[in-house]
Amino acid sequence: MQCNAKDVETCIEEAPADRRDALVQRRRLCLRVLTGFEEGMAYGGPSDSRRGTVEVVFASQRNYISFCILRQGALATQRKHLKGLSVGRGCIRYTRPAKIGF
Repeated sequence: MQCNAKDVETCIEEAPADRRDALVQRRRLCLRVLTGFEEGMAYGGPSDSRRGTVEVVFASQRNYISFCILRQGALATQRKHLKGLSVGRGCIRYTRPAKIGF
């Protein structure tokens, strides 16, 4: 499900209650770790961009929370740490917030 909110705070507030804490934690982590990135909304979810290019997007989907890493190389270097998770070409899908290893 795409979030049509104009800002990240509203998007998180509109997410199901059982997912909000995980989304807030993800946001805080990215704000702390992704130095030089700008937070915004893109592709229907909160995003992190660098030099005008969106590199990370997260969203509360119907059956999972998704983290999409748009730089294939960045995701490829971390695949060994993602065993046991649903991982596509650029998206990590967490069926339960408790599975997210912050």
